[in-house]
Amino acid sequence: MIRQFDEAYWNDRYGSHGHIWSGNPNPQLVAEVSALPAGTALDVGCGEGADAVWLAGRGWQVTGVDISSVALERAAGHAAGLELPGSLAWRQLDLLAWTPPEGAFDLVSAQFMQLPRADRGPLFARLAAAVAPGGTLLVVGHAPSDMDSGARRPHRAEVLFDAGEVVSALDPGLWQVLVAESRPRQSEGHGGGPVAVHDEVVRASRRADV
Repeated sequence: MIRQFDEAYWNDRYGSHGHIWSGNPNPQLVAEVSALPAGTALDVGCGEGADAVWLAGRGWQVTGVDISSVALERAAGHAAGLELPGSLAWRQLDLLAWTPPEGAFDLVSAQFMQLPRADRGPLFARLAAAVAPGGTLLVVGHAPSDMDSGARRPHRAEVLFDAGEVVSALDPGLWQVLVAESRPRQSEGHGGGPVAVHDEVVRASRRADV
């Protein structure tokens, strides 16, 4: 396995720094999920827990999954003492080896996973299968064009993907694709100033009648 994607790498990255994310929920999660009724949610690669905490604050029953025990400790600390209408459960799992229960979640959210294509396809299929009939799959990634934006991005372009790749993994007989686009936003560049980047956003609803 490429070391970038194993537990030791991520524990070292989280352990060598203070909080490496902003503590705010990802903007495309907020944009796409705010209007959905609360239910059960799987936060894939939950990191320090900002998305999971935001969902639980809106009444969702959230399972946050990450390979890094250090990240999960920070996620639990982020949630500690908060009075949330929903619930939170944290699980340390390797997403490349774990198969979530089929049809178990009203929302499966995967934000900015960075995996080679050979690993992404099977993982997308497992995540899609975990969505309950009538539920939502939300996948957001850094656009391949971001490699030329001056933003802080992985050094290997192979771990980036576009919305079309995600859509192509979904059976049109089972899914209604509601959003599939490259969405612009401002981010911070290597020099600290703002740069324009694009998020690849796919939101799909699993058909309830099949």
